[in-house]
Amino acid sequence: MTTPVLICDDSSVARKQMARTLSEGWDFSLSFASNGAEAIEAIKAGKGDVLLLDLNMPVMDGYETLETIRREELDTMVIVVSGDIQPDAKERVLRLGALAFIKKPTVQEEVYEVLTQYGLVRDESAVATSPVAEVSEPMDLRDCCQEVANVAMGQAADFLARLLDVFVVLPVPNVNLLEPSELAMTLSAVTERDSVSAVSQGFVGGGIAGEALLLIYDSSFEDVARLMKHEGDVDDAVELELLMDIASILIGACTNGIAEQLDVSFSQGHPMIVGQHANMVELVKQNNESKILAIEINYSIENFNISFDLLLLITEDSLETINKKLSFMME
Repeated sequence: MTTPVLICDDSSVARKQMARTLSEGWDFSLSFASNGAEAIEAIKAGKGDVLLLDLNMPVMDGYETLETIRREELDTMVIVVSGDIQPDAKERVLRLGALAFIKKPTVQEEVYEVLTQYGLVRDESAVATSPVAEVSEPMDLRDCCQEVANVAMGQAADFLARLLDVFVVLPVPNVNLLEPSELAMTLSAVTERDSVSAVSQGFVGGGIAGEALLLIYDSSFEDVARLMKHEGDVDDAVELELLMDIASILIGACTNGIAEQLDVSFSQGHPMIVGQHANMVELVKQNNESKILAIEINYSIENFNISFDLLLLITEDSLETINKKLSFMME
């Protein structure tokens, strides 16, 4: 009997990677959704007896999708596939009714093990067979970089969550190729509601060079101090220390996650304060790059008034190398 399988992920790259892990030894039909709302409609249409579900998506995320499935008592077996590998993320989806959690990037053997565990695949030779037909969706550098950033973002959040015993709320990474004037507009939008303090740290390796810029809203520092168990007044010196501590966690973990996926090794410069209680737009006007690959990740901490913006700014002359490194995703 053919099993209707639905892959729900906002990333065309992730949908393709997930489809590649499903083998011909399993009798199934395959459908796709780019957000939870589309997935709910597909399940109701009989296209999702098994749902492979991402968590970080626009319109309706994975948590909301699981809540809807439970509330409406929809008949589907849900396996979450996500780059958000925080311990609490796994616990939450299991409480909401997911059967299992698989981390990104997906590995065929791990997917096969989960499918076998729940009796969906019984042919022991299935994992060794050729993958299912390829997903015929157009993909470009931006799609690939967004998925790489998604995985790296989750690794950084996991590090922070374990260190501070918190839950980090993750967005969909925003990836764009920008002119310097457009970067200034992006930073203006990021910082329009509050002044910020920022740390910059360069990275280079394997033909790729860039700068990581971590921005913390000034209104967040009181809760950051409480979270980091600082006692006493929070003056400029304390804020500076807190800023450097958070930057070392998020910048290091995120750039390391990207380097690992690109199979390169980054050397990192010394972190530098580029603004304290500053207008960040003024700080980027000196950038002379003709174009910049900008990856924006907005982190926040659940139950705390804390917001971080991590901007990874990669030089235009790095793009050829990145294209080559990510070409396997676009094949």
